Amino acid sequence: MPLTRRALLTTAAAVAATPALPSMIQSAHAAEGPLPLLQPLPPGAPDRRLFAPLEQRFAGYLAILAPMSNDIVDSDPASYGFMAGGWWRTPAQPFNSRVQEHVFTLSWFYANRRPWNPYYRDAALLARLDAALQHYLKLQNPDGSWPEYAPGERGKASSGFGLGYLAKTLANLRQANALPARRRELEGALSKGTAWYLDPANTVVWDEPFQYTNQAVAGVAGSALTLHLIPDPELRRRLDERIRYVARWSQSPAGFFYDPRGMDINYNFEVMLPEMAELHLLTKNPALVTMTRKFTDWFGYNLLREPDGSGWLTYYAVSDRTATAYYDDVVPDPDRTNLGSLFVPAVPELAAFFTSREDRAATRAAWAADPAPVAPLAKQDTSPRIIAHAPYGEALPTRAAKQAAIARVPYLRKDTFTELRRDAVENQDYLYVRRPGFYLGAFFGTRPGSVVKAGTGFLWHPAAGTVIHSQQTATGCWATVRAGKADAESNLIAEYRSRDEVRYRTPDNSVVTDLVTSHDTVSRRVTATSAATEQIPLVLQPGDEVVFSDGTRVPYNESRTATADGLTVKRGRSTITITWSGTRPASLSTSTRTYLRDQRRRVHVLRIPHDGTLATTIHCD
Repeated sequence: MPLTRRALLTTAAAVAATPALPSMIQSAHAAEGPLPLLQPLPPGAPDRRLFAPLEQRFAGYLAILAPMSNDIVDSDPASYGFMAGGWWRTPAQPFNSRVQEHVFTLSWFYANRRPWNPYYRDAALLARLDAALQHYLKLQNPDGSWPEYAPGERGKASSGFGLGYLAKTLANLRQANALPARRRELEGALSKGTAWYLDPANTVVWDEPFQYTNQAVAGVAGSALTLHLIPDPELRRRLDERIRYVARWSQSPAGFFYDPRGMDINYNFEVMLPEMAELHLLTKNPALVTMTRKFTDWFGYNLLREPDGSGWLTYYAVSDRTATAYYDDVVPDPDRTNLGSLFVPAVPELAAFFTSREDRAATRAAWAADPAPVAPLAKQDTSPRIIAHAPYGEALPTRAAKQAAIARVPYLRKDTFTELRRDAVENQDYLYVRRPGFYLGAFFGTRPGSVVKAGTGFLWHPAAGTVIHSQQTATGCWATVRAGKADAESNLIAEYRSRDEVRYRTPDNSVVTDLVTSHDTVSRRVTATSAATEQIPLVLQPGDEVVFSDGTRVPYNESRTATADGLTVKRGRSTITITWSGTRPASLSTSTRTYLRDQRRRVHVLRIPHDGTLATTIHCD
């Protein structure tokens, strides 16, 4: 039977309200010892055609279930039950509780009958699950926390995500009426872990300043599910209070969620938002919708829509942790953002960033018709949250609703504005300038992490799409490079002189830049204390005509040098002209960096050496 959005909650609520029935299934083993092996899938399995559309994401996990389960240690008493083999999380050591999160995966395949699931009620699977749970529960610290990077560590992420996986595992075991003794241990561990996690005095989770909020929200969501399974009025009151705390402290005034104290495209959209969606489904707390609405507004300034509809490039140069530089317009399963779509009915603008219902149906139909064998997941690329979120369903937008939401993205809705988003506590400024000829983004202030690159970050053209796109590297960011260091690697100090002019400088004044915008022009005048190089990462496509002012042509994916005072990029009917003061040697170098699934957009870096003073002008036609 197909999964439904409320399937997990219905099961959990029913079991929580009904006394447990006597079980014919006892603990899989009375003492530690050799475990039976899980049989591999029969030849030709699984049959793609047997999967309901929402369950196709289980296929890759089914393909690794036997080898992953059979790697569970049963020969060493010290690490009995450890999920060895390096399938999930590092360090792949017995003290890392995150390695054990696949107990959920094992429990789901044991508890759920499907025509494609030969492991339903498999005794060998149950025995190995029981051993893995035994090891997982032994790792819990006396205060209720779990370790990740060292024995006995009190981990924010390991404890938070662990609560969710263990609560879902308990729901599966109750559904199967299996392992009653282990279930009682699991209930005790979940109650203790929830009490620890929700304690306002717990400075591991509720640190000051509040950091890695995706981890904390995952733990609150896991606590909410635990309290559905094991009701506790006092902990429920504490849960509500912690949600209020999250709403107050997890979100920057600029609109992003702190991760750890800056923004991160990947963690905000792919982790935080789905965890919030689960929490909202479990609690119906309206503050979570308000937070999502504020985040969606922020997100719309930072995703750059390609005019051909192929997808979005992201302003990832200011991401604090990850390097997610783009999202294709159509993302097939497995898509870890899926659960976040549950907010779309309440926040219609969010529809712009999800695969449409019709497009996802098409990718699922194509998957079912593909005659190729189901590929097993690669080790480490086996996140159990993909399938842990599946029972909640999805609320993907229709194609029409998505297109309407795209039209409401700020820089697509208006062609003239200057938007400055400030976080005074963190001393972060995010500047967005829309003019009829372009859309520009920049960052100033305290960089929250070393990968963040400051200064001008992107230039988007209404017809040509993204033309300049700063990287997270010193050799690929939009910057002035002096003495081997890019000014973008500094905490740039900005002075806003008007809606069209900003002066910013490095803390030691070694590089000062005057940024001026107009109707269709962006100008940068740089003054450095010694010789430097202006560096501009261009996003070029195969059909572009790229010519230096001296006539030197630059074929796509090739490198050229020239002595010139300008470079022209023609893309269809659009022309972007970059000129600089004085004729001088310059180079355009290709790279291996491409964007979107079609890989047509490739970064080429323009470099213009100078003696310390240079004016560049970018004109957009």
